[in-house]
Amino acid sequence: MKRIIILGDGMSDYPVARLGGKTPLQVARHPHMDRLAREGRCGLFKTIEDDMPTGSEAANLSVLGYNPREVLQGRGVLEAASMGVDIGPDDMGMRCNLICLFNDGRIKNHSAGHITSAESDEMLRTLQKEIGQPGLNFYTGVSYRHLFVGTGLDARLECAPPHDHPNELADGLMIRPKVPEAKATADLLNDLTRRSWEILKDHPVNQRRRAAGKDPGNSIWLWSPGMRPKMWTFRERFGVTGAVISAVDLIRGIGVYAGLEIIKVPGATGLHDTNYEGKADAVLDALQRVDFVYVHVEAPDEAGHEGNLDLKIKTIEDLDARLVGRILAGLEKTEAVVAVLPDHPTPVEQRIHVRDAVPFVIRDPRRQADGVQCYDEVSCAAGGFGTVHGDEFIRAVFR
Repeated sequence: MKRIIILGDGMSDYPVARLGGKTPLQVARHPHMDRLAREGRCGLFKTIEDDMPTGSEAANLSVLGYNPREVLQGRGVLEAASMGVDIGPDDMGMRCNLICLFNDGRIKNHSAGHITSAESDEMLRTLQKEIGQPGLNFYTGVSYRHLFVGTGLDARLECAPPHDHPNELADGLMIRPKVPEAKATADLLNDLTRRSWEILKDHPVNQRRRAAGKDPGNSIWLWSPGMRPKMWTFRERFGVTGAVISAVDLIRGIGVYAGLEIIKVPGATGLHDTNYEGKADAVLDALQRVDFVYVHVEAPDEAGHEGNLDLKIKTIEDLDARLVGRILAGLEKTEAVVAVLPDHPTPVEQRIHVRDAVPFVIRDPRRQADGVQCYDEVSCAAGGFGTVHGDEFIRAVFR
């Protein structure tokens, strides 16, 4: 039996007054996800427990059945695995965003206006030359998502994810030590951030972006520190082979540690203009050689962080029509378990991640449907699974 998990990052939401008190999922057209709901069993999944950070790292680990309390060591080290950056036993990895600050020092956005990878690389090279040194290194990732690795640093730090603090003053969100021994590390990292302001302010890339009416990447933002994690692979856990399809290094990095093949699709951007069809075709191709595919789409999450309601609805509709529908059409002669869910909600009116349980559907041709007729937060709450926690979702997919 083949298995597919289709994850629309940040796809679920809260009721919106402009939508008559409905959520984007409730008003978006998604006939293919509704079909899965009618043919499958639904429920809610508490992917982020109340004592865990509201990040995609914890949520996606939960979706794949890992306990974030046991394996989560920070986002940066997961992304490093995707980037091919070796994290040694004395190294600490951190996510390094390029962000945009208003002139008064408030965070305008977490993505520097969705800066391109080529522009970012030019600035990261400057930062490495100006403030990097042996043992303190910057690595270019995708768009605004980059990596910082430091040797001999203390990971016991309290950091503020920039996507959770729009319009707040950067100076009030600086890294804090959780223990006295980590103060020197916090001071060092905060100094790097403040030094980046002067270096990036008039960088040639930002001059060009301002001239084009785009947001500059005028600050780095270091967060989610951790050391190298230890994780069981899917072959060890379930006796299966698998693959991950995503545009973002976080999901690919989780896939590396999970022992899954990493498939990169041309034109997969992590935004609303991503190559949905290419991802769908890659899923169908991968199923010819592996047992399981995890396909991740970042676009709804980014629309939520932008507070763009119309775009979020469009990304849900595109995911359904161009990805889910294309996959289902290609599976007509293949028996497969197909699951759809978000990793967490990203409400458009809050523009941040929240911990609320997310709606999911699992269509298993061996199991009877539960009577749910459409896929959304309210409908799935009445599904046969009820509310699940921990590894209950992944075990339902693989039973």
